Amino acid sequence: MTAPTTHLVTSDSPILSVKPVSVATSGRYTDLVVRVSAPVTGDNLPVILFSHGYGESMDGYGPLVDWWASRGYVVVQPTYLDSRSVGMPDDHPLRGEIWRQRALDATRVLDALENALRHVPGLLERADTTRVAAVGHSFGGQTAALLLGAGVIDPVTGVEFRCAADRVTAGVLIATAGRGSDLSPMAREHFPYVNAVFGEMSRPTLVIAGDKDDSPLTTRGPDWMTDPYTDSPGTKHLLTVVGGEHSLGGIAGYDVAETTDENPERVRLVRDVAAAFLDDALGIDSSGWGRFRNDLAGAGRHLGRLESKN
Repeated sequence: MTAPTTHLVTSDSPILSVKPVSVATSGRYTDLVVRVSAPVTGDNLPVILFSHGYGESMDGYGPLVDWWASRGYVVVQPTYLDSRSVGMPDDHPLRGEIWRQRALDATRVLDALENALRHVPGLLERADTTRVAAVGHSFGGQTAALLLGAGVIDPVTGVEFRCAADRVTAGVLIATAGRGSDLSPMAREHFPYVNAVFGEMSRPTLVIAGDKDDSPLTTRGPDWMTDPYTDSPGTKHLLTVVGGEHSLGGIAGYDVAETTDENPERVRLVRDVAAAFLDDALGIDSSGWGRFRNDLAGAGRHLGRLESKN
């Protein structure tokens, strides 16, 4: 069956954002809220569930979210319990389960997606909730990976936790942690749940990694962030951002103190390649993705290089 056409693809189209939109939960430290961003016109709009990095919130990642919304996507951004805006105490019982709570919250948002979109008048009728992608940065990449079929080894029980979401058909993992076997001593002590396994993450996925992202969480170096690509089966693509550190030029916000490698060109590369991949993976348009695969092939590109496997 041919997927419906998205009737809004221009880069300067106006967008709107609505927050906070509440999602029903129980037994959570505080209410689960999301931000919904979308173009003001257009229909058959696919959905991106975007998971923020550790400590961030639904208010971040404007350089990506605003662009994707202007290109015809509905972007839904939950605020997870680790967000600084929530203020959950370090000694709260849920703190050690933050990785699992993120996955459960993401699943709750997907289950309540139609209700969430109803908070924006007319948006549900314009959205295509059969085409959903999971995207995440840093710790949010692990959350998105779980929706795509990856697992996480529970640091307490040693049992592999999974919660793949049937309605998620593709994803983008940005600066996402690799194998738990390569955690640094600091990470083993403080973040033992950063221990994903990708052997069953078979859905089409674009992995984006910076070649200068030297994380204190690992003993390996920047190539650790490529494990979601190398360790997973099926159709996978790896965009290596030349000179990119963990913020990949400043994707987390227009004025974010954590950005150490500010570079608008890198931000544009990440947002544009991700959008082109999702356009192709969700059956919207394959032309942009084809151009990037051609233009970024090989090792000599000054901004980034793209490789693929099936």
